Amino acid sequence: MPQFAKTQAQADPTALALVDPNQELTWADVDDALNRCANNIIAADLGPSRRIAVFAENAAETALAHLGALLGGASSVPVNFHLTADEAAYILEDSESKIVFVGPETAERGLSAAASAGITEVVGWECGDIEGITDWQGWLAQGSPEDPPTNIAPRANLLYTSGTTGRPKGTELPPTMFAGGDTMEEHLEALSQGGFSGFGTHLVVGPMYHTGPLSGMRLLAAGIPSIILGRFDAEKTLAAIDKYKTESAVMVPTHFVRLLALPEEVKAKYDVSSMKMAAHTGAKSPVDVMEAMIDWWGPIFRDAYGATEVGTVCGITSEEWLEHKGSVGRAIPPFTALVLDEDLNELPPDTEGRLYFRDATGRGIVYPNDPEKTVASNPEPGLFTLGEIGYMDGDGYVYITDRFSDMIVSGGVNIYPAEAEQLLIDHPAVADVGCIGIPHPDMGEELKALIIAEDPANPPQLDELASWLRERLTHYKCPRSYELVPTLQRNTMGKINKRKLRDAFLAGELA
Repeated sequence: MPQFAKTQAQADPTALALVDPNQELTWADVDDALNRCANNIIAADLGPSRRIAVFAENAAETALAHLGALLGGASSVPVNFHLTADEAAYILEDSESKIVFVGPETAERGLSAAASAGITEVVGWECGDIEGITDWQGWLAQGSPEDPPTNIAPRANLLYTSGTTGRPKGTELPPTMFAGGDTMEEHLEALSQGGFSGFGTHLVVGPMYHTGPLSGMRLLAAGIPSIILGRFDAEKTLAAIDKYKTESAVMVPTHFVRLLALPEEVKAKYDVSSMKMAAHTGAKSPVDVMEAMIDWWGPIFRDAYGATEVGTVCGITSEEWLEHKGSVGRAIPPFTALVLDEDLNELPPDTEGRLYFRDATGRGIVYPNDPEKTVASNPEPGLFTLGEIGYMDGDGYVYITDRFSDMIVSGGVNIYPAEAEQLLIDHPAVADVGCIGIPHPDMGEELKALIIAEDPANPPQLDELASWLRERLTHYKCPRSYELVPTLQRNTMGKINKRKLRDAFLAGELA
């Protein structure tokens, strides 16, 4: 393993480097695994795109597959482990991935997806003797234990975001989130200078198909130990902080809500004083939640507001936040925040409008395989929006008040209602459907389906309708609740104004 992590392995080979719920690996273990993985990746025929996909839940092997690909000059594609085989197959084919890495929870779906996408090499850990899957340890053993070359060029991840038409769009990890460099040596040097690199052991809390946890995991290559948690459990998170004295993490508001909901006697059992930096992302945190977390953990939080396509566009420290409660911060170079009206005219301070950002580099939002979507996302070169309504005070602090796009953010996950709507409308008992985001105390927002029955005298059973949809769509994209309504307030052109529909529903005006 090159440079920084290699130095750790040489200095203290028995020290813990990588921990997940099932195993603890030393720096010597990590050094050997990454060398072998990277050398196998270098030797593989990955085609011109040089991409591999990781379709697995959080685990040490998940991290090693991503990092081995990076060190082997390949672009790794994190695939949401909740996806069905068909949904995953689309990503595998669209990304032109040539190898798929799977864990025990995704083995069968990964094998099916790979077959649909024409991929013949599937590597998995703890998958038993499933035919067609090469065992991870056996695959590693084929690789050379020697250090891979450091003069190869690093390649950014290709990440997939939900699309309004139901097909996710691939976007490369933006320059603001990727250390860059012309060679791996330069990349690792830049990685060691990043914001989290000044802290000790990093705690990976969220799923590693998300940008934040994925970026935190890369710190391992800079010689920083990583503690990887499985599916989120509030008390286990506190226990990990206490046991491993972690110093940094990336979290979302739902994590905060669930941590705060623990009984006081449980919270008191664990020492969290080692934590020095917690980046908060995914969605705006409720004011009372952030106040409570600062009271508990201290002013260690930094709100990183942005999106997969562009990275962090606004930031704010705890100290700043206490003076500007509810703000997501000020724009971070190369971005400038703008509040515009519907005709893209700039509005004065403290005036609510559509929140846009201008990228001084001219890049904006880029979807490599969808030039039409790229153009549509940038009304002017380098000018883009994340679909939200807000205002900016006289000091340049941005406040989010609503959304003007249909997308909702539930538990830090982007959900587009169109995916559920397009399936529900095919149900014979459904005449019309509109899905909206409504407040949820734990998740921030939840997706609710408003249903017009084909036969009002014999409406569908909503629990059966929910089960029908879950058989056809990944569960996190499905509405959490359903309700029969007499109207969706479509206009004369047949369109639904989702903001007005939500307001009418919350005011009880649809009954």
